[in-house]
Amino acid sequence: MAVKIRLKRIGKIHAPYYRIVVADSRTKRDGRAIEEIGKYHPTEEPSLIEVDSARALYWLGVGAQPSEQVMALLKITGDWQKFKGLPGQEGTLRTKAGAADASAAVQAASDAAEKAKAKAAADREAAAAKAAKAAEAPAVEAPADEQA
Repeated sequence: MAVKIRLKRIGKIHAPYYRIVVADSRTKRDGRAIEEIGKYHPTEEPSLIEVDSARALYWLGVGAQPSEQVMALLKITGDWQKFKGLPGQEGTLRTKAGAADASAAVQAASDAAEKAKAKAAADREAAAAKAAKAAEAPAVEAPADEQA
């Protein structure tokens, strides 16, 4: 039996999601799979790629052949380099900023906005105080040279 590691398409029309599966090469694209070893969501930014590294390495070790698309994904995650013993085993997978990082960034932005508002209010108050002080100061009279 020839075993392949390939993509199984799920999701709606124009909104594809894929599962990375190990399947007999004779089964349909979206048919029965031996094992699901990962996910691929190409519509997200950056694309979500999750691969169970241990299972992928096992199936590659027993002779499963990856499709071209899956081989590209395995190279991105670094699993293909681990299997072949090549450098670059960390892969080039980009990840989203974590939820904690995102909430910290939002909090920092709101703090900066509040500081800017407070500074603008303080500047307005200082300008108003300066104008009031100038209005209260006694007017300097013109010299009385003409009276003499």
